[in-house]
Amino acid sequence: MQTARPCPTMTRRRVVMAVPLLGAAQWAGAAVAPSTPPPLQRSARALMGTRVDMVVSGADAAPRAADLAMDAAWSEMERLARMMTRYDERSVVSALNRASGVHAVAVPPEMMVVLRDAQALSAATQGAFDITVGALRAWRFGDQKVLPDPAEIAAERRLVGYRGLLLDTNAGTARLARSGMAIDLGGIAKLPILAAGMQVLQAHGVVDALLNGGGDVLVAGSQQGRPWRVGLRDPLAPERMLGVLALKGPAIVASSGDYERFFMAQGERQHHILDPATGRPTRGPHGISLLATDAGSVNGLGTAMMVLGGERAQALVHKRASVQALMMNHDGSLWRTPGMAAQLQTA
Repeated sequence: MQTARPCPTMTRRRVVMAVPLLGAAQWAGAAVAPSTPPPLQRSARALMGTRVDMVVSGADAAPRAADLAMDAAWSEMERLARMMTRYDERSVVSALNRASGVHAVAVPPEMMVVLRDAQALSAATQGAFDITVGALRAWRFGDQKVLPDPAEIAAERRLVGYRGLLLDTNAGTARLARSGMAIDLGGIAKLPILAAGMQVLQAHGVVDALLNGGGDVLVAGSQQGRPWRVGLRDPLAPERMLGVLALKGPAIVASSGDYERFFMAQGERQHHILDPATGRPTRGPHGISLLATDAGSVNGLGTAMMVLGGERAQALVHKRASVQALMMNHDGSLWRTPGMAAQLQTA
């Protein structure tokens, strides 16, 4: 997401499009199916501006071993989140933003991978995806109730441009070319961070697990021998399910939409996904869910599709044979790839 800082006001209005359907009790606000023993081991923490849920099948390991694996996964995800947030002055992202127009900043290898992926996606989408929207500081999706001054948006928009992020992979440094430029990794760091957590779980012997970060769902193996079930909710009517995906890992469901953080002004949702070309919220699809087997195939793709919309968004997916998609258009109609239509079951 090309985003601004969340706050308690916006958190109360959040809708999550993809929700895991687990046994025994309601979880993440979704209807669920009955479970079978042994019980799932669950943990949840606030991370990356959202709630992250971790679920490990009790059949994989003794409870103590599973606890150790989960603790190690949380530690790794928290380390990476601290590195790549723009809301902590001690982070590498903050250091890079402060040094804009002045000097290069040393970047850890994990963050360099994310920056390189962001640049590649920006080039592939002709700038529809652009992490330098961090310069659009006039948007504060938290305490904001009125639209920013158009002159302020226009001035900040001139600082947006992915070509101004200069990477030296040999030296391990990054530099923002002009003073006032800023990056925001909210639209491309979450999936790699979740994937790193899943890798830690697997390194500790966990075979069956699920991670849910604000509607981005990663699954490994199965839920006690059965497919993990992930429901896709209607972003305009969150009490209604559009369908359910039955998945055995590795699988990833990544969602983007205008339903997550917003305020109302001029009769429209002023939401957190910003169009780099205008400096304003996108006016295309309401929501997109993507299905793949690896994070790299879909990382940042939903945000780019939100900016492009319509046939251009569809064409972007068609170039990626391993990705399936569901898109709710601005008029409420649904578009699905054949693979998504085949896998999406009636809720």
